Amino acid sequence: MIQAVLFDLDGTLADTALDLGGALNTLLTRHGLPAKSMDEIRTQASHGAAGLLKLGAGITPDHPDYAQWRTEYLDEYDSRYAQDTALFDGVNEMIAELDKRGIKWGIITNKPMRFTDKLVPKLGFVIPPAVVVSGDTCGESKPSVKPMLYACEQIHADPQHTVYVGDAERDMQAGRNAGMKTVLADWGYIAAEDQTETWPFDHRIASPLDLLKIL
Repeated sequence: MIQAVLFDLDGTLADTALDLGGALNTLLTRHGLPAKSMDEIRTQASHGAAGLLKLGAGITPDHPDYAQWRTEYLDEYDSRYAQDTALFDGVNEMIAELDKRGIKWGIITNKPMRFTDKLVPKLGFVIPPAVVVSGDTCGESKPSVKPMLYACEQIHADPQHTVYVGDAERDMQAGRNAGMKTVLADWGYIAAEDQTETWPFDHRIASPLDLLKIL
């Protein structure tokens, strides 16, 4: 019996790419660099600041200026984090049905608490999440199992009776290693070069409402 379904946020519950990408392109323009297309941005949006800065400026975490770029990017995102972000179609209908079935739901994201705590209440969930775990809640983020187990503890759910839904390889790894059933969200921010067939998922679904068919 499924006790809980936990979800990634960016690219799984909410389409955040327009705001993540808008912040990136504002930053790139400021530094005299060409803007990136939304198609390019969507494939990297699940990888957070690190993925977007690599895409836009070729700057990786081992670059001496990475910390400065990351700070500047996050400050820019902070000014527009909820401007164009919205839930994917079918998310609220899915959540309402989970609640009807007595299944708890929550969020485990690598997004910093600085943004999660402000964004989640603005998204208009029909029923609030039972738990929200951010990338810096536990000191480790996915693919670590720490946030997965912490979320289950908070809502008194057995990981063996919990499902995790996400759109990135680290989501599937974290869920599987925590003992959860894993579901890949095909509508998310998946790049053409991602070898999804090698990811450790139990199911893959094309839309949020498809989740209800496999529970």
